[in-house]
Amino acid sequence: MASQFGNEPYDEMDVPPTGSPTVRRDLYAPTREDRREAGGAHSPVVPAGSVTGRSLTLVIAIMCFLACLTAGAVYMINQSADAWLRDVASEVTVQILPREDRDMEQTLAEVATFLARQPGVETTRTLSTQTSVDLLEPWLGQSDALQSLPLPRLIAVQLKRDAPPDFGALSKELAGKFQGASLDDHRQWQQQIKTVTRSLALGGIAILLLVAAATTAIIVSATRSAMASNREIVEVLHFVGATDGFIAREFEKHFLNLGVRAGLLGAGSAMMVFFTIPLVTMLMGGGSMTEIELNRLIGTGTLDLAGYVLLGIVVIVIAALCMLTSRFGVYRILNSSAD
Repeated sequence: MASQFGNEPYDEMDVPPTGSPTVRRDLYAPTREDRREAGGAHSPVVPAGSVTGRSLTLVIAIMCFLACLTAGAVYMINQSADAWLRDVASEVTVQILPREDRDMEQTLAEVATFLARQPGVETTRTLSTQTSVDLLEPWLGQSDALQSLPLPRLIAVQLKRDAPPDFGALSKELAGKFQGASLDDHRQWQQQIKTVTRSLALGGIAILLLVAAATTAIIVSATRSAMASNREIVEVLHFVGATDGFIAREFEKHFLNLGVRAGLLGAGSAMMVFFTIPLVTMLMGGGSMTEIELNRLIGTGTLDLAGYVLLGIVVIVIAALCMLTSRFGVYRILNSSAD
């Protein structure tokens, strides 16, 4: 059949129904049903080998490694500090000064008996003279003359953790009954441990905030670069009817996958560091004393289950930060381009 506007034939299937306008279906954006019928497969808006590929994954992995290392170290130090506080709070020390007119052994026995009868006291243990000498050796050095000095004697008092005694009343009563006896409840040490722990925790939080800020800046820069390198793709998507939300979702999916991969890589590297801390200490010449001091500071050097959960939370936070930063960055770029 010939066209009324020329001699070129046309197919009857191209003729629109009577009373309907001429339709160019190739100018319509594909609907959700069209994409579902096509199988839902499409090329990614941000290619994997673009500027947001391996280099960015490595940088984010390093940031996650630093964050996990900081979080794990602060967690181990807090655990050790809590153990110190529990040990210090569960024991007090009674000091008895020597006097010429006093039988020290008899006085120690009387004080120990008095303390054992007090509410909140679980056990008492009288420390020997050699123990007092050993306690002074780190400050005075090792010398046989210490044995002949009139050293104060100590009684270690184990307390009931659920019902400790009234330290003020106990100290006053002890000083009134026994001249030269004093009670040390270790409050000064507890306050110092709390101060050091809080300082380390604040330092760790500051490092984590810096890592988060650096990661955000990196993702913003990578999003801008990806938008610039894929500008033609974004323009075509807009032309065929894609919304800003669709484009933003494509970017956030890419950066979410990138954040998860980089986060797992960084967290795994941090776990390896915690596993190898005792071995590295021994290889660098640290003996048994160094290992003991290290255990006092950070425990065994490895994380428990809660510590590994904390590292998992860091990975989730890094991945979410990558996703949300890219999403808001895409919206901002698209809105600024529209203006």
